[in-house]
Amino acid sequence: MGETAFVPGHVTAFFSVHRRAGPLRTGSRGAGLTLTDGVVVTVEPAAQPAVTLNGEPVEPGPVSSVLEALAVDVRVDAETPLPVGAGFGVSGGMALGTALAANAAADLARSENELVRVAHRAEVEAGTGLGDVVAQARGGLPIRLEPGAPPHGTLDGIPAVATVEYTTFGELDTNAVISGQTDALSAAGDAALDRLRAEPTLPTLFAAARDFAREAGLLTPRVEDAIEAVQAAGGEACMAMLGETVLALDGGLSAADYDASPSRVHPAGASLRMD
Repeated sequence: MGETAFVPGHVTAFFSVHRRAGPLRTGSRGAGLTLTDGVVVTVEPAAQPAVTLNGEPVEPGPVSSVLEALAVDVRVDAETPLPVGAGFGVSGGMALGTALAANAAADLARSENELVRVAHRAEVEAGTGLGDVVAQARGGLPIRLEPGAPPHGTLDGIPAVATVEYTTFGELDTNAVISGQTDALSAAGDAALDRLRAEPTLPTLFAAARDFAREAGLLTPRVEDAIEAVQAAGGEACMAMLGETVLALDGGLSAADYDASPSRVHPAGASLRMD
């Protein structure tokens, strides 16, 4: 019997890298937004495992590690309107959605935290993310206070709702950034987190994110131009980590004459879908 899970997209506004003993303690601190645009993952029993994204075969990546950890033979079909490789947590969404749906399809009786651990481990070991899975499991506007999967990682959140827009100019290689020298990046991320914890609001989140992107050396000219245009039009915008992507509150990008996709902050975390 097939099962389907929905995982919200996740945009990281800023982060710091924390590599500790083992993948379950390794992760990132930081903050971001989960989106109603997300990843829908359907799992069906299959003698020959396969993974597709938007109808096309893809390298299984973290999904294969999830299936191996759960010891299931299934076909995984994922659908998303989000750009891939552009800072929206699609890889983490596929890993977590696969864990949730496969658990239900195979009657594995794993708890939510167990499944989050499986998906987080797969992402960390694949080098495709450090904090998306735990944020997507929580939903809303998650603040990652301590790195890692449950029970190691701890989260808080900004108590707010918002409509947003996003536009993407291209991809950035997550693994190239998080596997390299990250001391300066992490220092900027820790400073941004301290700032947000002192004032956990959406304007502070966006302001801290803009400073982080600049101080971490991740800001690209096209992203910088778009952010400045949104601000000049009276809006709030920041860069999505890690992608050449701009996220704006309300209609900020449209007001600045950019072609943008609308979305909203998703109020809840990943879950199974009812038929």
